[in-house]
Amino acid sequence: MPVSTDDTVLVIGAGMAGLSAAIRLAAAGYRVVVCEAQAEAGGKMRRVEAAGRGFDAGPTVLTMKWVFEALFAAAGRRIEDELSLVPSSVIARHYWRGGVCLDLHADHDETIRAIGDFAGRREAEGYRRFAADSRRTFEVLKDSFIDATRPNPVSLSRRIGLGRPADLLAIKPFSTLWSALGGYFSDVRLRQLFGRYATYCGSSPFLSPATLMLVAHVEQEGVWTVEGGIRALAMRLEALAVELGVEFRYGDPVSEILIDPSRRAVSGVVTRTGRRVDARQIVYNGDVAALPRLIGASPPDPARSRAQRSLSALVSCSVAEPKGVEIAHHTVFFSDDYEREFEAIFKRREAPSDPTVYLCAQDRDATGRLKAGGVEPERIYALMNLPADGDRHRFDEREVNACLKSMERRLSLNGLTLSNPQATANITTPDRFASLYPGTGGALYGMASHGWMASFARPGSEGPLPGLYLAGGSVHPGPGLPMAALSGKLAAERLMADRPLTRRSHLAAITGGMQTERVTADSSPSR
Repeated sequence: MPVSTDDTVLVIGAGMAGLSAAIRLAAAGYRVVVCEAQAEAGGKMRRVEAAGRGFDAGPTVLTMKWVFEALFAAAGRRIEDELSLVPSSVIARHYWRGGVCLDLHADHDETIRAIGDFAGRREAEGYRRFAADSRRTFEVLKDSFIDATRPNPVSLSRRIGLGRPADLLAIKPFSTLWSALGGYFSDVRLRQLFGRYATYCGSSPFLSPATLMLVAHVEQEGVWTVEGGIRALAMRLEALAVELGVEFRYGDPVSEILIDPSRRAVSGVVTRTGRRVDARQIVYNGDVAALPRLIGASPPDPARSRAQRSLSALVSCSVAEPKGVEIAHHTVFFSDDYEREFEAIFKRREAPSDPTVYLCAQDRDATGRLKAGGVEPERIYALMNLPADGDRHRFDEREVNACLKSMERRLSLNGLTLSNPQATANITTPDRFASLYPGTGGALYGMASHGWMASFARPGSEGPLPGLYLAGGSVHPGPGLPMAALSGKLAAERLMADRPLTRRSHLAAITGGMQTERVTADSSPSR
């Protein structure tokens, strides 16, 4: 029996959010077709090669494990049976000029001890207060904001509870992250370290709200690496979706979202090759900046859009031999003047002359030991932040070399040299990111979280047309793997609430890979 248009849900994009939505919809019994512009699933969970070796060239760790546990559980699986996750005992290592070092540990008391040894007892007590307030901020916002439909300031206040003014004040909505950190730490290096959490959503700590301190608690709850890399997560989710009956169509990007003029609602898509796919429900897992072009709407003001963009980056993947200070799986080498660095990026729209550099040593464990089977020279992923102007500025060889030299200089000042005489690096610049992710200009996190209203400015899961739903790092609740996965969940739930599925067989995956069919009179989700 042929499947009607009404039974088909189309997902545009097979990134984290698209995979999350597709799995939840397929597990609930919907027929799902995924159209992906690239040759494989994953989106920003991409993999590149350098010197014949594969690198994770996007996210490198997994946090908020409960999000992924729920995603696998929605398909009747346990994450422990699907992936090998390794908890990180050292969250990250940090260096300043001269090789001064501080590790953050998964063990809370060990971090307090390390900060005390690094900066004194008063700063350690400041961290104790900071960690407690970070936890409280996360607990206040988890169910009211992070894992919930997009609120506005009034509805968020109601969700938290107007009778709980202390909780409303605890999230420090009107303070910047940098200024709030001054209430915990006198040592500017610690403000720099914890201010870096703003970059997790592509923002400046001098402009973003203090609520981002909740990231500290997210990390304290646990950081995991995935054996086989983050690409293993993408591949397993794709395979699970296929087992649930999802159809993937690769290498043919969607060029237009069709609109039924009689209903002013979506009716399908047309791909670059001219192929038409009919569907009355579409989940769009792309950057919302590219959406106006697809639906024939007027684009936003270009100058304003550029000003709102989050960070882009230069990412270099190469094999190298680290010499000097000891690196961990995650190591950050801080610049001397953090404020000047972000002023260069967001105010002057130029590459900072003294960038903070993040390294991911992909052959090392959390503490810095080479993993079993690891070889030298080892795989090193290096990143410096840049403005997201990749749609109007092409990085030439001279500029790329200037960025690499500034990164090399900062590493050296902080005690590290990388030698890679036999390898050519795989380098991605903002213009390349702009081509990979249309409409973004190379911004990797949607719009920047600058100002107290920024969190409310991201679109929710309901799109601008009936039948169109939004998911991904550019919409609520924000960027990052767990947030994108939650956005896919919210989009799927909104779609199912709008169109409950009735009297259809549901493919129900059970542990071990078997599938059974069940028929229900009404499979709309509980809300």
